[in-house]
Amino acid sequence: MGAGLGAATILGTPALAASKIVPLPRGNYQAGTIIISLSQKRLYLTTNDGRAITYPVAVGKAGKAWAGWAHVEGKHVNPAWSPPAVVKAAVRGLPNIIPGGAPNNPMGPRALTLDRHEIAIHGSTRSMRASIGTAASFGCIRMYNEDIVDLFDRVSVGTPVVAI
Repeated sequence: MGAGLGAATILGTPALAASKIVPLPRGNYQAGTIIISLSQKRLYLTTNDGRAITYPVAVGKAGKAWAGWAHVEGKHVNPAWSPPAVVKAAVRGLPNIIPGGAPNNPMGPRALTLDRHEIAIHGSTRSMRASIGTAASFGCIRMYNEDIVDLFDRVSVGTPVVAI
C-alpha cells in the first residue's frame, strides 16, 4: 500500500455497512494507514477522502500495550500459533504450537504480523470474542474474525501501522 491509494481501492468490494465509515481520526495520516486508538479500542484504516473504515478491537493489557509506528510484515491465512514465552508463563498448559484453523487457535482465520517482536493484528477464538473493546491481550490487536478477514483483504505487506 502506498501513495496514490484511492478510496475506491479501500472502500471497494466487499461492501461495508455505512456505520463502518467514519471521519478520519485527528492527525495527518497517509491514505492506507492503519491507526490503532488504544484509548478508544478502535482500529481505523484511512482513505484519501478524509474518512476511515473503523473496527472495534481488543488491545494490550496494562503494561503489555505498545505505542508508536510499525509496518505490516506478513499476511497469513489460517496461521498456526506458537505462544510466546511470556504467554506460556502466564497461561500454564499451552502447547508449543496450535495448528491453523483449530478452534482454540487465538489467531483466528487471518493474521497481519507486524515488524515488532511477536505482535500481530489477528482474529479471535469464540471465547475471546467478548474481549473485543477491552484491554485484554499480551500486546497483539485482536479483532472479530469477520473484521480481520475484511481488513486483511484491504491491506498489503508494508502498510504503515500506528498505535496511539
